[in-house]
Amino acid sequence: MDRALKFYCNVLGCVEERRVERIGLVQLRAGRSLIDLIEALRDADDPLAEGARNMDHFALRLLTFDEAALIAHLKAHGVEVGETVERYGAEGTGPSVYIRDPDGNTVELKGPAKG
Repeated sequence: MDRALKFYCNVLGCVEERRVERIGLVQLRAGRSLIDLIEALRDADDPLAEGARNMDHFALRLLTFDEAALIAHLKAHGVEVGETVERYGAEGTGPSVYIRDPDGNTVELKGPAKG
């Protein structure tokens, strides 16, 4: 959890909004959205054990997309950055990069749609 909190808050700029200790939930504010983090403790026999995935990725919509500044910031924090490409999203096609959080989840950083 500490590693995930450092990544989402220090690298992506999220802000811890609240904790629900009885279930181990930490909610992070990402603009108008919340990202819920919870420890995933699983038995080795669980089909969702380490290595299994239940999502492809999630996207965070950025207000602006300064490619050079974004990549420099991420690399300064040791984050590998995928190629910047135009991808279709909820608001249309715009620039985006894929990164991975410390637990291997894919995060899309998506800029404003063009046109």
